[in-house]
Amino acid sequence: MAPMDTPMQTRVDDKKFLKDAAMGSMAEAQLGKLAAEKASSDSVKQYGQKLASDHEKAAEELKQLAAKENVQIPDSLDSKHQSKIEKLGKLSGPEFDRAFVKDQMKDHQKDIDSYKAEAQYGTNPEVKMVAAKQLPALEQHLATAKDLSKQKAGMK
Repeated sequence: MAPMDTPMQTRVDDKKFLKDAAMGSMAEAQLGKLAAEKASSDSVKQYGQKLASDHEKAAEELKQLAAKENVQIPDSLDSKHQSKIEKLGKLSGPEFDRAFVKDQMKDHQKDIDSYKAEAQYGTNPEVKMVAAKQLPALEQHLATAKDLSKQKAGMK
């Protein structure tokens, strides 16, 4: 049982984090590949390639740690992530670029919050370390998405 002075919201489930983070990274890698293929702007294509590369590495690292911790990670995306990819896959041109960048801003902000919580409040030192290690890349992805969003706003 946790000490009474620990607020409930600061307790983090390391196993849930590993599952969610691995699933999220697998989805981001696929979304990045989709953007590299479908984006109409070179900057969004390059961003997609960077996402795919970074998130493939992150997913691999998370999967290895999950295996070590006996946490089952699915090999394929869940329906929530798959439907997001299918929805974006139906768009094209500048419409795709805008929707993709908007999705990346929202998703990376959520990821950063989750990774920060794990890095700060997790109970497994290895999981905390991986979360802390991957956080700067997520923050960079968010900053790039915000920059791209400003560029797209001026191009309508």
